[in-house]
Amino acid sequence: QVQLTESGGGSVPSGGSLTLSCATSTYAFSSNCAGWFRQVPGKEREEVAHIDWDSTTIYVDSVKGRFTISRDNAKRMLYLQMDKLTPEDTAIYICTLARFCNTLVAGQGHWGQGTQVTVSS
Repeated sequence: QVQLTESGGGSVPSGGSLTLSCATSTYAFSSNCAGWFRQVPGKEREEVAHIDWDSTTIYVDSVKGRFTISRDNAKRMLYLQMDKLTPEDTAIYICTLARFCNTLVAGQGHWGQGTQVTVSS
């Protein structure tokens, strides 16, 4: 079973920055699509960004220009650099991994437990 462990969440003021990390247990990480979703209680889980095995990246419109997704295949780590945070970014951020990006986007990949990000106004 693939294990994903997020870290780096916390509370920041509006305009602040955070970097999330996701440690993965699979040696196949380098050939997988990896991404971040976020969830607010009472709302559907929303994709934030994903990065394919060849480092092609996709972002949801609301975070373009503010968030940067990256990966370190040697360390089997996924990152999300979040800048210019707003209260609307407050959510639980969840790491996800799948062999193919269409599977990941469909929400059918492996999931971590999530890390809380709170942005105050």
